[in-house]
Amino acid sequence: MGAPKAAAAGRPVSVPAWKALPSFLRDAHQSLVDAGEAAGGEVVRLGLGVSSPYLVTHPDHVRQVLQDRAANYPRGDDTALWRSVRKLVGDGILAEGDTWLASRKTLAPLFRRGRIDALVDTMAAAIDEATDRLDTAAAAGSVVDIGTELSRLVCAAIMRVFFDSRVSVDDALRIMAAQEDIVTSMAPRLLAPFAPWWIPMPGDRRFHRSVQTIDGILLPVLRAAVRQPGDGDDVLSTLARAQRDGQPLTERQMRDDLVSMVAVTTETSYVVLTWLWPVLANHTDVADRLYAEIDEVVGAGPVRAEHLRQLTYTQMVLNELLRLYPAGWIVPRRALGPDVLGGVRIDRGATVILSPYATQRMKAFWGPTAESFDPERFAPGRAEAEAGRRQAYYPFGLGMHRCLGEHLFNVEALLIVATLISRFRFTLTDPTVPAPRVAASLRPRRRVELTPSRRDHSVAGRSH
Repeated sequence: MGAPKAAAAGRPVSVPAWKALPSFLRDAHQSLVDAGEAAGGEVVRLGLGVSSPYLVTHPDHVRQVLQDRAANYPRGDDTALWRSVRKLVGDGILAEGDTWLASRKTLAPLFRRGRIDALVDTMAAAIDEATDRLDTAAAAGSVVDIGTELSRLVCAAIMRVFFDSRVSVDDALRIMAAQEDIVTSMAPRLLAPFAPWWIPMPGDRRFHRSVQTIDGILLPVLRAAVRQPGDGDDVLSTLARAQRDGQPLTERQMRDDLVSMVAVTTETSYVVLTWLWPVLANHTDVADRLYAEIDEVVGAGPVRAEHLRQLTYTQMVLNELLRLYPAGWIVPRRALGPDVLGGVRIDRGATVILSPYATQRMKAFWGPTAESFDPERFAPGRAEAEAGRRQAYYPFGLGMHRCLGEHLFNVEALLIVATLISRFRFTLTDPTVPAPRVAASLRPRRRVELTPSRRDHSVAGRSH
């Protein structure tokens, strides 16, 4: 995969507003894929009305922005996405500079691979217990919203191992419902990125109400943890004991880190896994092989830590799911100073848009079947898989801001998928893969509804 040729005289390929804006408003996600594809991976400038951001899709340029020259491309409060995110999470792990570094030093130990791996069986038991709710739906032949059910499974695991059960599952579900309102209410501002905050827009009231809901749940729990911090390594105990510059954290600092942690540990897992079920309904060969592997490794369950390393094909499926449906589909940055990307001059103050969704679907980097669901791309030892992972695959970001929760996602997702498939078959109400909706993370435009039915593992030659 070679770098694209430099644009002539430092001028980018441009898509005029009369063409780019209607396309973006009609289908924001696909418009980025199409623009990157049409430019052959060159840096392209999109006319989006009052703004004209640079779209960066080539892996070499993505690496330069997010890794090699990351200091020149901060997230910044003057892009619509980060303005909204900062109004939710404040100054913490999603900030920049010294504030970000201090929060990362405090929270990174909670995500150590060794710590996560030591908690696998605890997480598995919590997920298995929470999955019991589906038995009732299966017995009654009831339709369920799989997004809601996945939220419960994620909360059951995360609240136990990250929050020492100080936040109840029901409260955690209220937080996730508020997060859902927040990320979807941000859509108007994502579509009108330069509208100042003092201009009211649809969704603003819902956004602020949801932030207040989250604070109303978490602040009393946080204050209780400060009074009795304990000696555990859960999030609340860690924040209550933490110091910066020799002083305990202020309540605001702890609140910002806590809200960030709740989002980081819950959002990606259930958002990404919601896409799995319509994908399997449309790829029966993938579903057959997935069920067969889980039957062989896990059987009737329950899932245990030693099973995870044997779920090779399941991990391939998850990798391909992250390729086509990355939770963080758009990554805006602001150029602090002038730069040159692929021969194109980037002016100081310019907005640069990166999109894992676009790069990971472009034929220029993934071949003619780029938009097809094919887990074999990630088969161990396959050259294409290695090239893809290294160059054109960044669902968790790159560089110093690479997501802390990457290993947590892989463990949690394997546990959830293996638990659900070992116990149930699923029939979708609408088997078509939904289109994505414009939101801060990649969500289906409609609910994914399905009917679970119990599997009989006593029958020889089990099938789904």
